[in-house]
Amino acid sequence: MIKFFKTIATLEGISFLALLFIGVPLKYTMDMEQVVKIMGPIHGFLFIAYIVLAIMLNSEHKWPTKKFVIICLASVIPFGTFYIENKYFKESANS
Repeated sequence: MIKFFKTIATLEGISFLALLFIGVPLKYTMDMEQVVKIMGPIHGFLFIAYIVLAIMLNSEHKWPTKKFVIICLASVIPFGTFYIENKYFKESANS
């Protein structure tokens, strides 16, 4: 389950960065809304999957509240999921 969470965390992070640094600039500088219309729902799905998996892992592993909150908040900060994956799940590389 942790390996799957790490995969979703990476994909969520990539989709967030693509939306912020590619989709939004293209929408507002070149009037290309298609990128946001495609990336937005993909990122939304990955965001929800990240939070649901975090809740499931929290229930399974009984994380301290602070750790759980940091893991969840990381999903709304650019590069946050990459930091979380490295800080909290690096040792779980083979899980």
